[in-house]
Amino acid sequence: MTAEGFLEGRRLQLARGVLLQCIMGGYPAARFYGSDDGDLALIAEPTQIHRLPWSDEPRALAICDADELTGESSNLSTRGQLKAVIARYAARGLAPVVATELEFFVFAPNSDPTQPFRPPVGLDGRREEGQSAFSVSSNNGLRPFFNEVYKCMAALGLPRDTFMHEMGVSQFEINLLHGDPLLLADQTFLFKHLLKEVALKHGLSVVCMAKPLAHTPGSSMHIHQSIVEIGSGKNVFSDESGQPTAMFRHFIAGQQAGMADFTALFAPNVNSYQRLCHPYASPNNACWSHDNRAAGLRIPASSPVARRVENRLPGADANPYLAIAASLAAGLHGIEHELEPTEAIQGEFDVPDNLSLPCTLHAALERLKRSQLARELFGQEFIEGYIASKTMELTSFFDEITPWERRVLAAQA
Repeated sequence: MTAEGFLEGRRLQLARGVLLQCIMGGYPAARFYGSDDGDLALIAEPTQIHRLPWSDEPRALAICDADELTGESSNLSTRGQLKAVIARYAARGLAPVVATELEFFVFAPNSDPTQPFRPPVGLDGRREEGQSAFSVSSNNGLRPFFNEVYKCMAALGLPRDTFMHEMGVSQFEINLLHGDPLLLADQTFLFKHLLKEVALKHGLSVVCMAKPLAHTPGSSMHIHQSIVEIGSGKNVFSDESGQPTAMFRHFIAGQQAGMADFTALFAPNVNSYQRLCHPYASPNNACWSHDNRAAGLRIPASSPVARRVENRLPGADANPYLAIAASLAAGLHGIEHELEPTEAIQGEFDVPDNLSLPCTLHAALERLKRSQLARELFGQEFIEGYIASKTMELTSFFDEITPWERRVLAAQA
């Protein structure tokens, strides 16, 4: 839209079906988004209108809500779903607080998708070979790229906590500062967009796939969650003596109750399960633990005021609005029904059957289809539309024969 049209308040409309467009570009049957495929109104969030600092030509981006023409939020909007979850907390006098940790890879351009990704050539003329995890000088070869990333983050008002080289080759992580869940979802979305745009300017490719490289740790989007009282700001996970509260237990139990049903929301792509089924600090279970990274739900070591629950299941490929909404909705379900969690696990452990999670997209979608909890929390229209779109993507994947199949199976009798 032109700047003039935007400033005049011209309404921008969008077909409902676009919210269910699959990643290949197609759409599920029209019955999933209304047989008429009528319009939605895109309503700009006033606090999320940004001049894009990396653009040579003057350009701006406005994050919008997708509303029905009657004024209410569309059930198909993931941002709207998150706002609805936050409102359910507010009705109880509570406000969730979240932070996201986003991992990503920086690669050289990859024009041939049949070939593996490769690290870029750094300023020293060499490609990283994997010795740089957590090194203080690990990103020196990409200094111009990261310098512009930092400047663009500041220009967009994206406060960063820590930035580090992660365990993979040319893999990095940013921790965003904790705050309002909707704000953090917006910031996570903006940061991913920023990364890809700035990378293109520098002749690089940023990849947020869950598992872009074999034999290498995948990329997560861990979600840290706490709840405070509206008004006082008191963390309700800790009592006056600093001990964990019943609400803390109920929240964990709700997370456990929803993780298997919601796996397809946290791990939305075929590639997501490459990360989860070869777990390397990528737990595919609904166990919980105090500071054990093998558990799907980790309680980081912290002071009572900062007591929180880390959901380690979502990958970097997850929709931040939907992943945060699903995680918080599960926790609220536990609070509302006063559910009790299993015993905490420590050290090495075997995952009980009742705490195991689907390990393929097909299995996760089948679990989501059977989930009454998902329909109660997100509505039948959203869940059925989401399943329809993801089923199209899975079918498209199965329409291709992989190099592994040709290499290994062709010679079989």
